[in-house]
Amino acid sequence: MGEQPIFSTRAHVFQIDPNTKKNWVPTSKHAVTVSYFFDSTRNVYRIISLDGSKAIINSTITPNMTFTKTSQKFGQWADSRANTVYGLGFSCESHLVKFADKFAEFKEAARLAKEKSQEKTELTSTPSQESAPADLQSPLTSESVNGTDDERLATDANQHADTRVEPSQNALPFSHSSSNINKHWEAELAALKGNNAKLTAALLESTANVKQWKQQLAAYQEEAERLHKRVTELECVSGQTTGIKTQKTELNRTIEELEAALRGKEEELERLKAEVESANEFRFQKDSLLQRLEDTEARNQTLEAQLSDLEQRLESIQLERETYRKNLRSLLELLDGKIFELTELRDTLVKLIEAS
Repeated sequence: MGEQPIFSTRAHVFQIDPNTKKNWVPTSKHAVTVSYFFDSTRNVYRIISLDGSKAIINSTITPNMTFTKTSQKFGQWADSRANTVYGLGFSCESHLVKFADKFAEFKEAARLAKEKSQEKTELTSTPSQESAPADLQSPLTSESVNGTDDERLATDANQHADTRVEPSQNALPFSHSSSNINKHWEAELAALKGNNAKLTAALLESTANVKQWKQQLAAYQEEAERLHKRVTELECVSGQTTGIKTQKTELNRTIEELEAALRGKEEELERLKAEVESANEFRFQKDSLLQRLEDTEARNQTLEAQLSDLEQRLESIQLERETYRKNLRSLLELLDGKIFELTELRDTLVKLIEAS
């Protein structure tokens, strides 16, 4: 289509509510690319923005448009052709200022292009005798055509009409001399032949451009239908705004309750983690104590075995001591008997000695 992007930025796109004409309705969920395009075929500037494959801005800049900065990061302009007001929210003030400067620059360029086109149209509709052959072709070039096919054909018809009328008007000053009239008509005939050739070439060029303009028109119609559908969807959505706000409030309340419950669960989880750590410490202490208990029981069994052995040895020693005591008693008794016998023997010997 001969369009080239000449400046791009990113912004949040809004449109005025078609019902209230006061509230802004967002047409993009996030920041999208907004670009200035120049159509070299039609010599116009356009602002275009796409959200995926959907066109959310398609605005042709005209000299009577005005871009207004309503805040440090927000600006707007009205598009009478689209019957809406567009709004852009930028991330910083510098982006807004740059976009506004470009808008003013391209608006001025559009004004100059329109004035130039009007001047060429006026020159074509009232050509002078000297400039008529050279100026007839200029309004038919692709750079100066901004209208529809019907307007282009009407312009060609006006040029043919002007060309046909011009000889009679220019012949009046030479009506007093037949030789001058013949020369003038010959010159006019040559000029008409040249103009006819130029008009034929322009007509062929116009015919070649008709298909392209028809394709552009079909694309614009399709885009307009898509925008109308979008407007209908937005109107349906605006009717559900109250219900959506209520649902949003309920969802926010539910989210707050869930966040509070989540904080409680997190605190309980931290407490359980502390308890698990304490339980792990207690388990470790329990395992240590069980190991020490097992060691103690093993030592106790060893000591019990030693004690049993000592008891057996003690019983054996006690038995040996009892036997030794018995033996000593027997010896003592035997010794006492021997002593008694020796005492009796002594007494007998003493008596014997005394008797002798």
